[in-house]
Amino acid sequence: MKIDSSEALLLTVIMAAVVFFCRAFPFLFFLGKKQGLKTEAFIGFIEKVVPPLAMTVLTLNSISGIIYENIKQDNFWQGAFALAAAAVTVILHLWRRSILLSIFCGTAVYMVFNRFFNF
Repeated sequence: MKIDSSEALLLTVIMAAVVFFCRAFPFLFFLGKKQGLKTEAFIGFIEKVVPPLAMTVLTLNSISGIIYENIKQDNFWQGAFALAAAAVTVILHLWRRSILLSIFCGTAVYMVFNRFFNF
């Protein structure tokens, strides 16, 4: 499917408006409201829940994509490497509570498996 330059420009403007609205929404939502208990409780809830939720969704999405692609191509080991690296990341994070350490070690485990045991 080919699109001409006017359609591409229109799509770019629409995407820019959506991105701008998503960035401006929190400021517009809380504009002019008093900082009462409900607002502070809501913001505290958002601060506490959204980052782990976003990381969980991104993690499950990336792992499921890796596993699905490797099952489709009959390459079991690549999926096993990804799951092993994810397990190392989770275990290290639960043990040490260090985001940098857990991400670095999980990535290193995946790279070592991929480099030395690539079937």
